[in-house]
Amino acid sequence: MQDYESEKLLNEYLLMHYGKDEERMPWRIGGLGSLDFVSRTVEFFTPKLVNLSLDLGCAVGRTSFLLTKTSKKVIGIDFSQSFIDAANELKENGRMVYRFQEERDAFTESVAELPEGVSPEKVSFAQGDALNLPDGFKGFDRVHASNLLCRLPDPQVFLDSLPSLLVEGGEVVLATPFSWLEQYTPKEKWPTGDSWEWLQREMEKHFTLSHDTDEPFLIREHGRKFQLGVSKISVWKRK
Repeated sequence: MQDYESEKLLNEYLLMHYGKDEERMPWRIGGLGSLDFVSRTVEFFTPKLVNLSLDLGCAVGRTSFLLTKTSKKVIGIDFSQSFIDAANELKENGRMVYRFQEERDAFTESVAELPEGVSPEKVSFAQGDALNLPDGFKGFDRVHASNLLCRLPDPQVFLDSLPSLLVEGGEVVLATPFSWLEQYTPKEKWPTGDSWEWLQREMEKHFTLSHDTDEPFLIREHGRKFQLGVSKISVWKRK
């Protein structure tokens, strides 16, 4: 099972969320179009002010902070306590020192800072399980879930829970590379057939598809090793 509390993983996600372009990809080669993935997913919501947004799988919080630009209140939930601790440190102090690996035991120190124009006082962060949310979680105008679906032990349960979270007309932005791995999701819980067709079929029971596209993303492991993926982003409106 993936160690969600490791310092290595925490620093990789701080770099992904808050790092400078030249830190995330110092080479003049592929992956340059994927550097702002975290910020781009939030931009798929309708540009209007809403009351309440939920960021599931918020990691170290950048998307939650960005949602405050168009939300009166935001709740960010992640399974990793270390991620939530980092998000809360950024909320309280506006910055956080971290380090990313160059090679072996060589690291570069950097500073994560809040994006411009956000309102951290609007955000509440908590450790939690997207498959076991509190009973009172409902009435959301927006639900954001980026690269979460294929990291869940039962993605069908998650999709079935979405309608109860949202108000009528509420929006969902889902991003997923459909990277089905047994370390996260038992094989018997994988969808059968084409994953995108499965997702559309399940979501269309309660939602209308507004838009879909493909977006690259990049995670730096060290100075010469990078994870480059392509996530399917889909925007849904609650019927």
